[in-house]
Amino acid sequence: MLNKLNRWLQDSVFKPLEDKKMPVMEHLVEFQVRLTRAVIGLAVVFMGTFFYADALVKWLRVPLQNMFVPSQLAWEPTDLPTVPFVFLAPAEALWQNVKVAGLFAVVLAMPYLLVEIWRFVVPGLHAQERRFVGPFVCVSTLAFYAGVGFSFFFVLPFALNFLISYGVNAGFVPQISIAQYVGFALWFLTVFGLIFEVPLAITLMAKLGWVDAPVLIQYWKWALLGSFIMTRLIKC
Repeated sequence: MLNKLNRWLQDSVFKPLEDKKMPVMEHLVEFQVRLTRAVIGLAVVFMGTFFYADALVKWLRVPLQNMFVPSQLAWEPTDLPTVPFVFLAPAEALWQNVKVAGLFAVVLAMPYLLVEIWRFVVPGLHAQERRFVGPFVCVSTLAFYAGVGFSFFFVLPFALNFLISYGVNAGFVPQISIAQYVGFALWFLTVFGLIFEVPLAITLMAKLGWVDAPVLIQYWKWALLGSFIMTRLIKC
């Protein structure tokens, strides 16, 4: 029964989805169309997030002097003194609103962006490959959201409380630039969102036959170096 079901899925569901070979120019036109749609969709979402940029910045500030209590599903203030935000350049506050709105636009538009990527790459995949790539698009979106949420509620408050407490105990007065704080918070959220994608990416590559255990063992040092470079680029 399983063999018959698998054969039916291959012949009736997956194989009809396979497209004929496309010339290079048609691939470029398809790429242009998908990229244009993704940019337009992202721009529309960005206009909405930028309208609420001030509220988003205030929401991003919550982990600075609060700790999330899972048992109560609420934030509790810490013992840290009030930390004022300052800006050191005329356009610094505006630019940080743009950065925050941009990140939240990417997060909210992630399902649509992944759908456009899926529609572009799916003609070049075999039927057996689509069985893994399709669910991967859905699961990867949830994993990215889970990583961002885990960082916001648990990792970021702990890191901020530790670092600022260390400075206060050393005798320094906490006064944070809005650019430095937003950059630090967005870096944490993005990195943890991508970290939650790594197991899925490795699983997908293994299913497609691109990597296996010996390859991962052989190139783990290069993977570590690449991860370090990517985190530095994201932080910048």
